[in-house]
Amino acid sequence: MGDKANAHPGAAGRATAADHPASVRNVVLVGHSGSGKTTLVEALALTAGAVNRAGRVEDGGTVSDYDEIEHRQQRSVQLSLVPVEWDGIKVNLLDTPGYADFVGELRAGLRAADAALFVVSASDGVDGSTRMVWEECAAVGMPRAIVVTHLESARADYEEMTRICAEAFGGDDPDAVLPLYLPLHGAQAPDGHAPVTGLIGLLSQQLFDYSSGERKESDPGEEQLPRIEEARNRLIEGIISESEDETLMDRYLGGEQVDVKTLIEDLERAVARGAFHPVLAAAPATDGARQGLGTVELLELITRGFPTPLERAAPSVTTVDGTPRELKLCDPDGPLVAEVVKTASDPYVGRVSLVRVFSGTLHPDETVHVSGHGLEDRGHEDHDVDERIGALSAPFGKQQRTLSHCIAGDLACVAKLSRAETGDTLSAKDDPLLMEPWQMPDPLLPLAIQAHSKADEDKLSQGLSRLVAEDPTMRLEQNQATHQVVLWCLGEAHADVALERLRSRYGVQVDVVPHKVSLRETFANKSAGRGRHVKQSGGHGQYAICEIEVEPLPGGSGIEFVDKVVGGAVPRQFIPSVEKGVRAQAAKGVAAGHPLVDIRVTLRDGKAHSVDSSDAAFQTAGALALREAAADTKIHLLEPVAEVSVLVGDDYVGAVMSDLSGRRGRVLGTEQTSGGRTVIKAEVPEIEIGRYAVDLRSLSHGTARFNRAYARHEPMPAQIAERIREEAREAS
Repeated sequence: MGDKANAHPGAAGRATAADHPASVRNVVLVGHSGSGKTTLVEALALTAGAVNRAGRVEDGGTVSDYDEIEHRQQRSVQLSLVPVEWDGIKVNLLDTPGYADFVGELRAGLRAADAALFVVSASDGVDGSTRMVWEECAAVGMPRAIVVTHLESARADYEEMTRICAEAFGGDDPDAVLPLYLPLHGAQAPDGHAPVTGLIGLLSQQLFDYSSGERKESDPGEEQLPRIEEARNRLIEGIISESEDETLMDRYLGGEQVDVKTLIEDLERAVARGAFHPVLAAAPATDGARQGLGTVELLELITRGFPTPLERAAPSVTTVDGTPRELKLCDPDGPLVAEVVKTASDPYVGRVSLVRVFSGTLHPDETVHVSGHGLEDRGHEDHDVDERIGALSAPFGKQQRTLSHCIAGDLACVAKLSRAETGDTLSAKDDPLLMEPWQMPDPLLPLAIQAHSKADEDKLSQGLSRLVAEDPTMRLEQNQATHQVVLWCLGEAHADVALERLRSRYGVQVDVVPHKVSLRETFANKSAGRGRHVKQSGGHGQYAICEIEVEPLPGGSGIEFVDKVVGGAVPRQFIPSVEKGVRAQAAKGVAAGHPLVDIRVTLRDGKAHSVDSSDAAFQTAGALALREAAADTKIHLLEPVAEVSVLVGDDYVGAVMSDLSGRRGRVLGTEQTSGGRTVIKAEVPEIEIGRYAVDLRSLSHGTARFNRAYARHEPMPAQIAERIREEAREAS
């Protein structure tokens, strides 16, 4: 596995349709922004012969980060698939964004992959968010390896970085995270930095020199052997401790020399089942070089050590009505079950869906059943429809290379699925099935928008619906209380990309406006009011008088209307008119234009005219009576309060609790959880947490998460309420 004597040459780089799941590897690259994931993907593609120079495909363009938005922002913002071939194995490399705002793309990559490469910068170390993703992968048993990049940095220290990785990722067993290679340094520069020019294989005890631009193998010199011995012994012990042969450790400790072939086989099995996590090093090829440092070793690890799709547990599948169905492990001849892991729009092809096939075989131009369930709360409607798919293809930069089929275990792009959205299930039209959706983070940053012009208004609805169809981490809300269109995003960068896609892909220009929370009003005390609507203008007049009493009710009571008129002072047919007028005025508000709630309105008395009284007159009188009652008492402005639960590392608990208090929050308690984290529960006014998704990330260095749920409306502090009333008066 990259440590053997003979390296396997790269195949012709053109990805083709796989014919058996055993010849497929699906690998997701994970790491913080700037760790070098995209550069590594391009280096692997170069080594595999898929590109003719670093990052370029044979007919132009880059293999990753080819979207115009990515070019402008100089970072990955979406999941990219780069298929390459090595030693007869098709390797689907899934490059994910490292920035926290695009964690939905990371989740999609994890769903589509069978193993993960954690990319760590030798100059930056391991950040908290990368540790959290590692723990998530560990929880589901996903095999993982670590790749150390940026070895050219003056601050790079590979040996120290392997120690940090063992500490960060090893948990209770740091010997499960060990390097397979040591760096081979070139001549020392005047600044004292000696660049890494090759690798020393600890198992084979061979040198792999990349200084010429191609990998060359040789025996180590005598001066290298002492350096190798300690690291090699520790690696052998780490491998043997994970061996399925329980006698091997006793034999090794007894002085028996274990064959290198046996060690490599045990290593490959331990990596495949997620029990051992090797650390490797990699660097992009220099100008004119054919291979980047460590890329051959990495491709050999992927093809020999990472599991095939046959080794992944079958997904949980039901019929569309919820009846469980059992699937065989990744059977190309089984019932069709595939999942849309990403949806994108191409200006020429239309909607393109990246699909992972879990069972059966997908063919172009066949009719499939598309099932989408479980995301109605984010603007994604339930749907069960039959659709005829278009061509199947493998992406490579901006180009799509046609595939004849896509078997279980492989990935492909599917054209012309007009209704399919990210997370949907594709199955046979005569045997519709549904996969359990994967967990997506809740979007918690609101972005209120409005069309820039009348022309934009006509296209806004369709543009927004396409946007949320592509991105399940985005939620579209038509807020009836505030009359705003709100896009809920994961962060500011996520929001920026959403606005840019609306403009560039769908031709919709929007303006961002201040987000409003849904405030309400209520009576602080009991009050009475008289509504008199009497007009005579030569023809049919208007005559209605009503007297009401208003009293506050407990929160959540709504509006209660009680008729206590005696003696027919208000004719029976006009009592509903008074109630209608009261409720209409309550909906408009009586102080700052917010809905009036939690009151009991009692109709006590009134007067009518045999000719001039009417339904409309008594509606007007009811509204006037409510306004008069409001003018004679104090009106509370009610604000929504959210229940907030924050999961944060113990190091940041004090800072987070202090910040919550500064937002007028009430901390209800804390609860210790595993991994050195604490859950803080609090109640916080929603007006104070509009940007909490951004602020919490900054406060905790990206390691904290939170969720929120509406609790109730409660009175706002007097000084804040007065400011809002003043703003309402100025606006009117």
